[in-house]
Amino acid sequence: MIPRTLAHLARATGARLLDAAGAPAALDSEAAAVVVDGPVVTDSRECRPGSLYVARIGEHADGHAFIDAAVQSGAVAALTSRPIIGVPHLVVDDVQTAFGALARAVLDAAPHVTVIGITGSSGKTSTKDLLAQVLATAGETVAPVGSFNGEIGVPLTVCRVTPTTRFLVAEMGARGIGHIAYLTRIAPPQIGVVLNVGSAHVGEFGGRDNIARAKAELVQALPADGVAVLNADDPVVAAMAAHTQARVVRVGESPDADVRAEEVMLDASGRPTFVLVTSGGSARVMLRLHGRHHVGNALAAAAVALECGLSLTDIGTALGEAGPVSRWRMEVTERPDGVTVVNDAYNANPDSMGAALSALHAMGQPEGRPERRTWAVLGEMLELGADAQAEHEGVGATVVAQDVDRLVVVGPGAAPIGDGAVAAGMPPTHLSRVPDTDTAYELLSENLRPGDVVLVKSSNAAGLRWLGDRVAETVTGSEVGS
Repeated sequence: MIPRTLAHLARATGARLLDAAGAPAALDSEAAAVVVDGPVVTDSRECRPGSLYVARIGEHADGHAFIDAAVQSGAVAALTSRPIIGVPHLVVDDVQTAFGALARAVLDAAPHVTVIGITGSSGKTSTKDLLAQVLATAGETVAPVGSFNGEIGVPLTVCRVTPTTRFLVAEMGARGIGHIAYLTRIAPPQIGVVLNVGSAHVGEFGGRDNIARAKAELVQALPADGVAVLNADDPVVAAMAAHTQARVVRVGESPDADVRAEEVMLDASGRPTFVLVTSGGSARVMLRLHGRHHVGNALAAAAVALECGLSLTDIGTALGEAGPVSRWRMEVTERPDGVTVVNDAYNANPDSMGAALSALHAMGQPEGRPERRTWAVLGEMLELGADAQAEHEGVGATVVAQDVDRLVVVGPGAAPIGDGAVAAGMPPTHLSRVPDTDTAYELLSENLRPGDVVLVKSSNAAGLRWLGDRVAETVTGSEVGS
């Protein structure tokens, strides 16, 4: 973090400053002079010397109960909603709101930092990871850990900015209208990226039109001298050009895209190769990531990097060297027994299901090589509202369209996937319905054979990511059926 005194942070948050004994402290007191120059954290276990501990009250725990642990780990101050004993602290009515104001104060002290905001129904984290790796070749880059993309995650990311940071990549998620607008006030972007508008969280939003409105808040927040990077292959996203004062850069495979991909091909492991075409030239890119959908993510990252001053050659090289960072996102494990496990179960929606199944198809039918038997192990997609049954049935139809050999449907909520697959022509003998992940694990352990490719995918709460980990670690599977 950029070093700041408690006096400065008190003014930024409108907090009452109290000393370690819980007594009011003036802004010229010893407590006010305490400098926060370590990590800003919400988990006491992550405190280090110089840390500010943010005592949140969550669903399952009250952060105030861990003040002593935070101090023992090096915290020099805390942000709280009530007086405490043990360390100088800032007392506010709403810790979350104050945390956002604190983060904005940190960023206001860093005008040298270029802020890039990324949103979309799917692909945010993968694109963030790609972009961060590319930009890091040109200067110190701060990006979220995992999918820290909400009211707490964005401030945590912003507070990692240092005096030498050059780029800040902020992943911005939303569960309703106004959420992204709020995040842009914490981290005002100079460059905004909108990847797509799909069906993720449609039940919470009340319709796809509302999702589009929410995502458009990012480009609406851009300044006139900013840049909006929009997916030219998604008509809803492309239409957002009319809602921003910023300059628009279109990316995609459309001939109208300013930064586009041509000659897209997949290797035997489903890793894309393409020609990156820009107004300034072209470069061949070979990605280490699995799945054709990463082409669009790479194009968005390339467009941002060009706007940040990187050369096309350096961008192509960096994209080719970038690897997976966040777990359970097309995470591929090659087992010693010849089974390939694709764990993409961090989250799921109809669009990401389709992308993952397309990658599975490519891995099962590698050009110029023997076909491999493919398994789709699928769990429930959450937050789809009234469309849940139809969307799950549609995934089942996609399973058949992608020539998946075996389908394992896990849990009652995912049952319509099996119904959709049978309706689309899958032989019932190729479909297994299991009640839970333990049963799925037993089935796979007994039936996988060398050469098989297994995709594991569901929404996070369905817990299939842990199943994917177990299957990836298993090397003794034996075939008991055909």
